[in-house]
Amino acid sequence: MASEEPGATPTEAPQSRDGLTDRLAAFADEHAIRSKGALGLPLVVTDHARTMGLPLDPARLRTEKEGQVLGLGKGKVQQVLARHGIDRVLAEEGGRTSRGSMGKMNAYVALLNELHAEADSALDLDQVEAFWISRVQLFFAGKPLVMRLDPQASLRTAFRNLFEQAEVRQRETPGTMVVGTVLQHLVGAKLEGAYGEVEHHSASTKDEGQSRPGDFSIGDLAIHVSTAPGEALIRKCQTNLSGGQRPVILTLGRGVALATGLGENAGIADRIDVFDAHQWLAASALDQGGDSPQARAHEIGQLLEIYNRIVETTETDPSLKIILATGRV
Repeated sequence: MASEEPGATPTEAPQSRDGLTDRLAAFADEHAIRSKGALGLPLVVTDHARTMGLPLDPARLRTEKEGQVLGLGKGKVQQVLARHGIDRVLAEEGGRTSRGSMGKMNAYVALLNELHAEADSALDLDQVEAFWISRVQLFFAGKPLVMRLDPQASLRTAFRNLFEQAEVRQRETPGTMVVGTVLQHLVGAKLEGAYGEVEHHSASTKDEGQSRPGDFSIGDLAIHVSTAPGEALIRKCQTNLSGGQRPVILTLGRGVALATGLGENAGIADRIDVFDAHQWLAASALDQGGDSPQARAHEIGQLLEIYNRIVETTETDPSLKIILATGRV
């Protein structure tokens, strides 16, 4: 639970406008309420506080089967957002499948009950909701990633630096898949640029449930994009081979050796192509626009234009977009 502001005394009103905001902000920081799924939880629980009244009983906010927070889904979250004129989808899953949702719900209920007990009058739930709406608006306005083309550095370095940014953002927002999402949609953008129309999916969509041979299917190619190749991926490749398809794995760094080793263990290493995505993306850019810095920048710009359009149509987090910068920092 969030702690009181330094210097606060029991006689001070923590639910005053500034005090309440500080308490909610401290809770958001302590429990990492920053990602799209996490932001849905306090919106839904605050709405329950309106209808059920305070103090809340956390037992009433658990579904019969346990493991789920009552009403924590896309429909309820969007209903709350609509009251504030927001029609953008915060999260397709609405936070239902986020790890730790039950613990965060219990902690947030405890905070609301604490604020209610300390209040001289009824806790201002409109103000509480407005705080979380402001956090949603900040999420939607999140800064994009930056790909910087330094004339003194290789294109592979430029892509590696981009993915390092994605790794930092992923660490800052637990439960997100920033690196994997960026990787999938950059690969998708490159494939679309090379082959024309390509079917794209949200990075959270699993292949199996969609009856897809891989993340992308181009002719007889079954293209798999993975930041951490495992035995399950190799089994997919075996299925591809049995179906007459040619599996291709695009991964990062040590994932190349890992996928190759797993392929050797399965006896199919000489039948699958495994590429380092940094190298693959850089080589593609050099092949298409390698005769001058301007041509390479133009090629990368076109790649990112397609990538950003894919993000707009398949994801709900605009901070996944990438802008292009040139020159040294």
